[in-house]
Order: sequence, then structure tokens, then C-alpha cells
Amino acid sequence: MPLLDRAGPRRAISFGAAAARAVVCIYAAPRFGTLLLFPCAFLLLVLSKVHAITKNGLAVAYAGPNEGLVRANARLGRIATGGAVLAAGPAFGLLKLGGAEAVLYGAAVAYGIAAALNLRLPHPRMRGGQAEVSRLGAIPQLTAPAIGAAGLRAASGFLLFALAFALRRSGEPTWWFAVLAGSATAGAYLGDLIVPRLPANLREEAVVIGCLIGAGVGATLSFFAFELVVLVLFATVVGASSELGRLAFQTLMQRLAPGGSYGRVFVRYEILFQLAWVGGALIPALAPIDFRDGFLILAALYLVAIIGYLTPDILARRRG
Repeated sequence: MPLLDRAGPRRAISFGAAAARAVVCIYAAPRFGTLLLFPCAFLLLVLSKVHAITKNGLAVAYAGPNEGLVRANARLGRIATGGAVLAAGPAFGLLKLGGAEAVLYGAAVAYGIAAALNLRLPHPRMRGGQAEVSRLGAIPQLTAPAIGAAGLRAASGFLLFALAFALRRSGEPTWWFAVLAGSATAGAYLGDLIVPRLPANLREEAVVIGCLIGAGVGATLSFFAFELVVLVLFATVVGASSELGRLAFQTLMQRLAPGGSYGRVFVRYEILFQLAWVGGALIPALAPIDFRDGFLILAALYLVAIIGYLTPDILARRRG
């Protein structure tokens, strides 16, 4: 993202990403049944990532001195979740009335409103960090937290596809999928509510490792106490731990990254987390795993992530 590195988290980039997505939706709507839909979907994904990177930088600029980055990020997460829930009803209505084309036109209106709201943002005051950044966007202080956060993402992808594939192969009731997936979503929202109430002196690194340990213990208990109530509680813990870990890492990254390297830094770690999620999801999608045995594999994934988190610190102490 050289453009973002040079321009910084400008309002114009956020405005352009929203306006461009509105244009793409308008173009794609009448072409929904053609092959042109696929490049349009790809463009929407790219523009979504541009918006996310710019939003991370703007959060650093706009976070109040008494609010802090963790609380600001959690508030943005709650707003995003609430917006998705509120939009689901109108989107379903548009789908019933006019099909997929109507949904795309509705999305274009939403993106247009988002672009207009960008114009009301004040000029951001940048407060970038002072960490050393490599040419590819790596920050040494983020090595261990990144491993931990990637482990949380991999476990999240594993659980989702285990619900979709292993649950069906194991003969459990299909409605378990809706219950457990809903519990994980509720857990993520719960994580956004918990973050502002954490002690102000609690380090982000401690949040990441705490999430790994808590989720790992929950996965082990779910294997031995394999009942729906326990699984619902575990799915909630997974959702909350994934969101807490994401917010903690995002805040740490925002605090350390210099203002002129947001593009490189944010893209590097986002790609890492996307690959971790895909890697975790591929395990139950390709291997014939029993649903109950999947919780032992989950526990092993968390254990590997914990070891990976602790290894850089151990190696650094030995060198010292």
C-alpha cells in the first residue's frame, strides 16, 4: 500500500473507498448473472481493505486523550456490529422485493451515505508511533502478539468450518450450527463490551496470551463435557477471545506504527491473519474429522499458538 504510506490516513482515501464501492455496486447490479460479477466482487473486497486500513489510521488520529485506542476500537466494533444487524432487515426485504440487484442498489445507497459522512470528519491530527519498521512492514515488538493473534484467527476459522462440515458428518442436529454460530457472534459483541472495562494498565500483550489460554482451556473442557450447553459457552468464549485478541493487537499495532508506514504495517499483519484463518478453516474442510475430536485439535491449535507466542521472548532472553 505505497499510496497509503505516502498519503497517510486521509479522509479523502476513506471517502474515495466508499464512493468507489457505491459505483461498483451500481455497475454490478444489472450484471449480477454474468461473469463480470466476480471482478466487481474482487474490487469491493480490495476497497473494503483500503477502508479498513485507513480507518485504523484515523482511529489513532481521532481517539480522545481520555478514551484510549482500545476503547475507541471497541466502540467502532460495536457500531459495526450494530450496523450489520440493523442492515440485515432492509437487505432481506430488498432481496424479497427485487432480488440480488435490489440488494446491490441498496448497498450503493449505503456506501453513498458513508462517503457523504466522511466529508464531515475534521482534519485528522496524526500521532504515529516511533517503532522501527522493516521494508515489508514488520515491527519486531509485534512478533509475539502477531503469532498469538494469528492463532486466535486460525482457531476461529477452524471452528466455523468444523460446524459446517464435521458437525454434519457426526450426525448432530443441524440446528446446532445456528445455535453455536450465533453464540460465537454474540461472544464477539461481548468482547467489544468487555474491553472498555479492562484495567487501564493492562498490557495488550497480556490480553492476547490470556485469550489463548482461556480458549484453550475451554476447548479441552468441551471435549470432555460434550454437551450443547457447554459447547454454547465455549463458542461464546471463542467469539469473545477472538475479538479481544483482535482489538488488543490492533491497538498495539496502531500505537507502535509510525504515521508514514501504516499501509505496509496494517497490510502485512492483515494478510497474515487472513492466511491463518484460511489455514485453520482448511483442516475440517479437507480432513474427515469427528466433531467432538475437533475440540482436541482446537486445544492443540491454541497450545501451538501459546508456544509460538512465548518462543520469541525466550530466545531473546537467551541471546541477552
